[in-house]
Amino acid sequence: MEIPHYYARMIYLDRIKPFIDTQIIKVLVGQRRVGKSFMLFQLMDYIRGKNANADILYINKELFEFDSLRDYTDLMYYIQKHREGKTGKCYLFIDEVQDIISFEKALRGLLADGRYDIYCTGSNARMLSGELATFLSGRYVEFRIWGLNYSEFMQFHQLEDSDETFSRYYKFGGLPYLVNLPFDEGIVSEYLRGIYNTILLKDIVDRYGIRNVRQLQDLTVYLADTIGNMFSASSISEYLKSQRIDLTPKMILEYLGYLENAFFVRRVRPVDIQGKKQFRIGEKYYFEDLGIRHVLRPFRPNDIGQVLENVVYHHLMVCGYTVHVGRDGDREVDFVAERDGEKLYVQVATSVMEQKTWEREYGNLLGIRDNYPKIVVTLDPLEGASFQGIRQIPVRRFLLMNN
Repeated sequence: MEIPHYYARMIYLDRIKPFIDTQIIKVLVGQRRVGKSFMLFQLMDYIRGKNANADILYINKELFEFDSLRDYTDLMYYIQKHREGKTGKCYLFIDEVQDIISFEKALRGLLADGRYDIYCTGSNARMLSGELATFLSGRYVEFRIWGLNYSEFMQFHQLEDSDETFSRYYKFGGLPYLVNLPFDEGIVSEYLRGIYNTILLKDIVDRYGIRNVRQLQDLTVYLADTIGNMFSASSISEYLKSQRIDLTPKMILEYLGYLENAFFVRRVRPVDIQGKKQFRIGEKYYFEDLGIRHVLRPFRPNDIGQVLENVVYHHLMVCGYTVHVGRDGDREVDFVAERDGEKLYVQVATSVMEQKTWEREYGNLLGIRDNYPKIVVTLDPLEGASFQGIRQIPVRRFLLMNN
């Protein structure tokens, strides 16, 4: 499968390239359908470009032909059969490796053999990180794959930057397969609903043995309604009870852990800006894909503030930042982003044209006593002048900045 040049996801390829041909297992993780398999094909193309005779073995646990590979012994037998009579290096690619029981034992043996350059994908954060950390500590590197950022969305769909393009991006989301579908709300929603059901049923309900699926669905709808809101399991439990949904705080926290492990939502914890302390309460949750969020709660114009915050969070994560919510006394900064020892403070607002909004958004940043960059991202079309070192940046321009 040759990847068209305009589909190339160079953000991730450039991160993985330095580890090709090393005795380190490359693990690509992320939500279903964000393009992990696509990245494996892109890596295969790159390796074949360097060595046309490269021995490449691809195993995809979502395909019927590999259904018989149930555990690590089946996997080892299949690989050894493929390698009969061969002595050179093998580039081994395994899609959805967590669906093979005790896969980590096979990977450890193959790595010790020394003739395998191994690449895996997975859709369960806890299973992968737990098993690999136990059996292969220091011998694997993990790459988080996200849905398309705004630049990639334009590349894939061959669109120009515009209000309409941006509207399509935040309404339909960034799953790569959408390039094969028309921009029709009904068609896209049907596709995204299928992915939502697969994540819930296969990655959560089946894996963790959940009996009351409706409770889990109700929680996902609640999360869709409250993007970026401060989270309290107790308050959510009380609210759901008022809706005749009986979920204890303990169950809510468990379900949220399952949703996060499946890369469905991402938890963002608060941190004290003036110190190093992390808080245990007041977490926020953002969606991996806004298109799936809009399947749960169809987009309404008054959602734009929440949606804008989710878009900015997603872009920071794609760019490789570690992101927290900032606390400074009774003031809050939407995002404190850290990368390579540097920080970036980000406030998100639909508009700062009104004086009261301007004072709130800028005021929260002005109280920070360090010299790291501080920006306010808005839907306002014009880039505002710098005020005491704080820049105002229109969201579309911000999303085109990878650094």
